[in-house]
Amino acid sequence: MPRATPFLGAILLACTAAAGEPAAVRDYANRLVPIERPQPLLADHPEWCAPLVEERHFEAPPLVTDDGGDLAVRAWRFSYNARGIVEIPNTLRAAATALVVVHPWGIDDGQGWRTPEPAGVADFCTPRKNALAGRHTHEVVRPLVNRLRGLVDSVVYSLPGKRDPIRARCYRSFDHRPDADQRAAGQAELKAALAAFDYRGGALPDTLALSASHPVRDYFRQFPGLDAGDRFDPAGFWRLPIPVTADLDVDPDDVVAYDDEGYEPLRDFLRARGVRHVLLAGYATDMCYCKTTAGYENLSRDFNVFLVGDATLATFPANRSPREAVTAALALASLQQLVTQVSWIRPLTEARP
Repeated sequence: MPRATPFLGAILLACTAAAGEPAAVRDYANRLVPIERPQPLLADHPEWCAPLVEERHFEAPPLVTDDGGDLAVRAWRFSYNARGIVEIPNTLRAAATALVVVHPWGIDDGQGWRTPEPAGVADFCTPRKNALAGRHTHEVVRPLVNRLRGLVDSVVYSLPGKRDPIRARCYRSFDHRPDADQRAAGQAELKAALAAFDYRGGALPDTLALSASHPVRDYFRQFPGLDAGDRFDPAGFWRLPIPVTADLDVDPDDVVAYDDEGYEPLRDFLRARGVRHVLLAGYATDMCYCKTTAGYENLSRDFNVFLVGDATLATFPANRSPREAVTAALALASLQQLVTQVSWIRPLTEARP
């Protein structure tokens, strides 16, 4: 493998200086050692993610090696050029790491915000799929959050909209931490606001007006596969204060970031706390998880991001299970992102060989 050129080194120095980081560049020995009898990836939770099987795996040298590192995070990526999967050990400082959970929406979870009937859509788009996603949160994401809270610097959840008065009293934000009385008042207001809304939406159309020349086009224009507008989700539904799902144990120190406030406040909050690494969980792998405010397309510009592959679910239209959709979305992301899994994130004292 070729060494970094002096020209490339100069570019890297300029980029790190512009980002306010120490201007230090090292030569990384990109030695890829074949792994004998590689094990399937993402095989710990096969109900949620189909194990990923590839013929060729390589072991690469450590990539992230923090001084005083105390958190082992093994990860992998795929390279067509290398003709296989590259597995990479990493050692992070937990104090320089944040766990970010994208869009853990409290939908159909008993808090009051629910899918409009008879044909409304939200989150995973049907009550059954939302219940399934809630169980994934409870069984996979919740234990991960509870295990890492107190080890990593921050636990952050992202939600749609802006910080409204109700959620400002319920959750900590970048510049405000409500006290116990404020949180109790906010929860009462949240319950009342969600209960007062009329969740009745429009029904499916009985008839469609189809032209003789373009019936297929006209059919889908009038009866699309996904319409989350006022037709089926009544006006005001998306302006309600969407809560963090009840399937997570939200701690008073956990932080909520709001999509409509943009990426920069989240970036600046993490930087100010000395965070350099992000463990990313959340929903949905093929949509919000990559493209919203706390998605990896934003975060990977400024932080070392590790996608926690079995702590995310992709959308799964026309399927009873998300298994294959999750694997497909992560495999595509792995061309440009590092992917880890829950069992590969461990304090060094517990790290497995």
